[in-house]
Amino acid sequence: MFHRYSDKNSFDVACVPIKQPIGTFFMGSIDYKELIDITHTDVRRIDGERGFETYLGIQRPLSKKRVDEIADYVNSFDACFPTAIILSVDGKCAEYDKDSGYLKLAPYTSETGEEDDESIPLEKIAKVIDGQHRIEGLKGYLGSESFQVNVSIFVDIDVASEAYIFSTVNIAQTKINKSLLYDLYDLADSRSPQKLCHDVAVSLNETEGSPLYNRIKRLGVASPHNLPGAITQAAFVQSLMKYISRKPQTDRDLYIRKKKIPRADLKDKDKLIFRDFMIDEKDFELTDILWFYFSAVESKWPHAWNSESPGVMLRRTNGFMALMRYLKDCYLYIGKPVPTEKDFLSIFKYLDIDDDHFTVDNYKPGSSGEASLYKKLLSVSPF
Repeated sequence: MFHRYSDKNSFDVACVPIKQPIGTFFMGSIDYKELIDITHTDVRRIDGERGFETYLGIQRPLSKKRVDEIADYVNSFDACFPTAIILSVDGKCAEYDKDSGYLKLAPYTSETGEEDDESIPLEKIAKVIDGQHRIEGLKGYLGSESFQVNVSIFVDIDVASEAYIFSTVNIAQTKINKSLLYDLYDLADSRSPQKLCHDVAVSLNETEGSPLYNRIKRLGVASPHNLPGAITQAAFVQSLMKYISRKPQTDRDLYIRKKKIPRADLKDKDKLIFRDFMIDEKDFELTDILWFYFSAVESKWPHAWNSESPGVMLRRTNGFMALMRYLKDCYLYIGKPVPTEKDFLSIFKYLDIDDDHFTVDNYKPGSSGEASLYKKLLSVSPF
């Protein structure tokens, strides 16, 4: 059943006509409630029986996880959608007044009822070419202020053109490097889980004597100072973040609004083991734990940890990620707020694994090798 968000039956969108090789389209802004009311998606699907199948639609199926993330994001203090949502509108539903600069969008009622002159209801005025997750996420907006969304509106284009625009936006577009994204938190004034993890990564990477000295690629690509096999900052941040916050964006927003950050509840106490370090601003202590832990790793397996051979995987991404998973088990077993290198070595002495065991033959690159190494560490542990 169609659920209304606005009380309008026609919509005047302030627009500017844009002329490009593909033709003329309109760029403007519309309130999120009105945008929700007039849009629909055409999901890629198969119609017909075997042997007579027709592929219809251009959109990917909705990802509930992505929608939930956007619903959280739109309620954050500094939510922003700077890029346009792209819409396709039938010419029967659109009329542009060049004198006022408004594009009027309204439902169309057929007077003939013929197949090529079907009525178009309000909720079918605009087909979403790009931006369906943002629109669905906006349904979770709880703010009292208006949320204007910029849109690019194509009028009377065919399905082939819609598909071309969709593929151009989603295939030719270059995604941002996650390590660069985390590095930008260095510029932030407010605390956040992202900034804390970034700061710890920088400290461990740039301090001489650190077991991770020059072993973290700040921008996701190797610098002249990085040692061979260095991990990306994104890998470091993501592996540490899971011990600090379930919803990093929500925590960041609470910090910006200067609101109290909740501590881990009983359910999460053994998962968010470093959350209190963020809340209590014990950044140095958290850095010390990582320093002591990986120093113990280096002391236990010096050859494997310092090897630059591509066949040794201990300090490469899958080895590092497995060690970060194992860190939680060690931390909970030791039971101290800030365990020392000696505390970690008291566990590692039980690990009957030689340096030459950490090869790519035993642990394949990727998540499978990570999982296998983690299971191996657990199997020889005292807990």
